[in-house]
Parts: sequence; C-alpha cells; structure tokens
Amino acid sequence: MIHRLVLLCLLLCSPLAALALTPEQARGIAIGDSDERIAALNQAAAAGAEGLGPFVQALLDDSVKVAGDRVFVVQGDTAVEAATGVAATLPADAEDVVNNNRMRGALQAALAALQLLSPDLQTRRESVAELLKQSLDESQLPLLDKALAAESDASLKESLERMRATILVASPDKDKRLAAVAELAGSRQSAVASLLQERLAPDAETDPQVRAALTRALDDVRSRLAWGERAGVVFTGISLGSILLLAALGLAITYGLMGVINMAHGELLMIGAYATYVVQNVFRSHLPGMFDYYILVAIPAAFLASALVGAAMERSVIRWLYGRPLETLLATWGISLVLMQGVRSLFGAQNVPVENPAWLSGGVSLMSNLTLPFNRIAIIAFAALVLLAVALLIARTRLGLFVRGVTQNRRMAACVGVNTARVDTYAFALGSGIAGLGGCALSQVGNVGPDLGQSYIVDSFLVVVLGGVGQLAGTVYAALGLGVLNKLLEGWAGAVLAKIMVLVFIVIFIQKRPQGIFAMKGRSAEA
Repeated sequence: MIHRLVLLCLLLCSPLAALALTPEQARGIAIGDSDERIAALNQAAAAGAEGLGPFVQALLDDSVKVAGDRVFVVQGDTAVEAATGVAATLPADAEDVVNNNRMRGALQAALAALQLLSPDLQTRRESVAELLKQSLDESQLPLLDKALAAESDASLKESLERMRATILVASPDKDKRLAAVAELAGSRQSAVASLLQERLAPDAETDPQVRAALTRALDDVRSRLAWGERAGVVFTGISLGSILLLAALGLAITYGLMGVINMAHGELLMIGAYATYVVQNVFRSHLPGMFDYYILVAIPAAFLASALVGAAMERSVIRWLYGRPLETLLATWGISLVLMQGVRSLFGAQNVPVENPAWLSGGVSLMSNLTLPFNRIAIIAFAALVLLAVALLIARTRLGLFVRGVTQNRRMAACVGVNTARVDTYAFALGSGIAGLGGCALSQVGNVGPDLGQSYIVDSFLVVVLGGVGQLAGTVYAALGLGVLNKLLEGWAGAVLAKIMVLVFIVIFIQKRPQGIFAMKGRSAEA
C-alpha cells in the first residue's frame, strides 16, 4: 500500500519532464479492447517510457477516466492529464476505465517488470516473485534483458534467466526454443517440470527435435526433484518417529520398567494436549501481547497435568495390580473410557483448535518441492531434549537409581530401605508426565480431541515391544525406524497397506527376536 501511495504522489506532483508518456501511449493503454491495450502497454514498457509505472498503478487502483481521446488520472477532487501531468478539469462525461482480469494481470506484470530496475533489493525480489505468477510473452524480453544485465544478486539473476527461458520456450523461432530448453534443463524448480510437461502436449510442440530436447530436459529436472521428494519422505518419517518417541517414552517406563499394560496411556497424551489448549486460551484472554510464548508455559503445564492424573491412577488402582498384567490391561482400559468421557463433558465432543505461535509457523525451503515446517523441526528437537532428560534422570539421579533397583528386585530394594510404594508412584507419574509432553507436541501438528490418544496407543506399544522392553535406546531406534518405514511404504502402497505391512514386519521380527532390538541384560537364569 505504501509503494502505491508513493507512486500516486509521484504521478500527481512530478513535473512534466518526469512524466514522459505520450498522449498516444496513454490512449492506447486506456482505450480499446484488451489485446490492443496489452500490446500498447508492452510497447511502452519496452520503450522504457518514464511515468509508465505511476500510470499503471493508477489503472490498477481504478483512478483513470477517459473522455473522448483524453485520459485523466483522478485522486480525490484533483485530476491531471495522464500524459502531461498538467492539472485539468474533469469533463462531466468522463467514464471510468474498466479492467478485466486479463488486463489486470498484464498491468501487474508490467508494474512488476518496471520494478526490476529498482535499486532496492527487496523490491526487486518482490517484483521477480510477482512476475513468476504471471503469463509473460516476448514483448517483455527487452525489459527482462535490461534488468538481467543490471542485476548483481546471484539468486535473482538465476530467476531472471529462468523467466527468460520460460518465455522463449514458446517462441516461434526453433533455435530460440532449443536454447531455452537447454537452459531450463538445469533447473530444480517443480514449476519448470510442469512447464516442460505442458510443452510436450501434442498441440503445443510439433517439431521432433524440440520434443526430444523437451523430453530429455524433463527427465533431468524430475531426477533432481526426486531427491527433494526423497528427502521430504525421510524428514516426514523422522517427524512421525519423533512423535512416536514422545508417545512411547512414557510407556517405556510404565510398561517396560514397571510391567503395567497401561491402556490409558493414549488418554494421558490427550490430557497433555488439552492442558496446552487451556494455557493457550488463558494467554489469549489475559496476556494477548505474550501469546507467542504460551507454549513455554504449556510444556510444564502439560507435564504436571498428566503426571498428577497418572499418580492418582497409580495410587487408587494400579498399586493393587502389580504382577498381574491382564488385570492392569482391563483396569486401565476402563480408566481410558472414563477419561475420554470426562473430556467430552468438559470441552465437548468436537475437536478444539490449538494455534501455533508465530515463531513456529512457516518453514524453511531447501528446494522448490522441499519445505521443512518449523513446528515439526521444533518437535524433533523437543523429542531429543526429552529423551536426553529421561536418560539422565534414569541413569544419573537418585530417583532413577531407585526405579532401576525396584524394577530389578523389589524385595531386595525394600530390604535396604527403599520406599517401593513411593517409587512406584513417582515412576508412574514420570511416565505419565512424559506422555503429557507428547500431547503438548501433538497439539502443534494435529487436531486435539477426545479420541486423540486412540491413534497412538497401539503404535506406542509396538515401539516399546520392538525396541526391547525397558530399553530407552531400543525405543529410539524403533520409533524412528517405524516412522521412516511407515512413510516410505505409504508412498509406495498407500496408508492402509503400509500399516498392515509394518504390523506383519513386527510380528515376523518378534518371532525371530522375542526380546526386541535390545534384550534386557541380567544375571538371573531367565535373562
């Protein structure tokens, strides 16, 4: 908006010498059918007529009127002759210049092309981005060549060269088409692949030599783009694996170390996600200026909410069922139903919206077909930090020592003074809190609803069993491996078949190695 106002001010305030549009050029651009107007516009742009930019902007702003052969630019109560810039009285029979969509596209392309010569780098970048959206023809080549000769930025120079080749690939001259195809063959842009595919249509290119060159160029571009697609699949798989890791880390403690088949583990993820939703709403209502930082409060809130629910579960139900895995399965399944219904009663049965902070929105573009979203990059980093914290807590702290001691030999730990009941509560609360962290992360990439946990409970158990019961390292390998394998198979066989194939793979693997990737080591005969 600011640059438009500046252009209009230039139009209204500049002296005659700065507005070198001729009356014939102004009439040709403003009066007639679209083909004639576009031809006149391109001729004026190629000639580098001074004052064309402000006049084009005035046309886009619907500030141009015509009366007979005279063209006026109107701003408020002021009118000037479009060609001379001289103040004039607007005739009573003056009519608005009407621009259809095609004409507006041509005007926007011309304005963007004129801005290619701007001394400001950001303005030139915006101009190139705008031109890449437009349908250009050879009439814009003189201005593009002029901008290309003056351009010093390497990335913009490359974009301009690609733009020039995109125009020439449809040229009537066969040699120009061949040169343009050779230029486009080195591109890494998906838009270029689409352009080459269009040119291979039977009615688009009839020359056999050019068609052969187009085919080779299309194969070259697609082979480069394939690397971006492969990298995208691997990144998506790692992202899914990091989510599975967050979901399975807590289960690795409650199931792997404590032997409790916790069917309510998915609902603990759900509680963490809803805690994030509540914190978001508190910030939106009471601290709107700090909304982008709500996630920093939501992380500990999600951990505490799930940990408290987990501790209550352990003290009221689970503590009476240690050593009886089938009973824990049935009891926790009932608890999961209670938790889901409780959430439906509090928040409703519909999904609730959780908004990403501004700094987690968007992504980093590595290739034209490969963009890494910031929220998924953050989840991968967050999963790594949580894993490191859990590993240090289990291996380096007094609580971790007690948990390992109670897990390996409950009676001996009790004999040396360890309060096993308290340790059980702490360990179960820890596993539940980690599940809450997973729910907090999930809220940034998916829907938050009462059924959130049901999508991850089975995969979480598969990760723990495949990695090796009680083995954090195995949990990491299994989560990332299953994530990448799922995405690779989805691209080949579809989502449903991919799930079936992964399940068959795990069944076969467990048949061959019942203790998982990493077996539990010990001195007992069973070990």
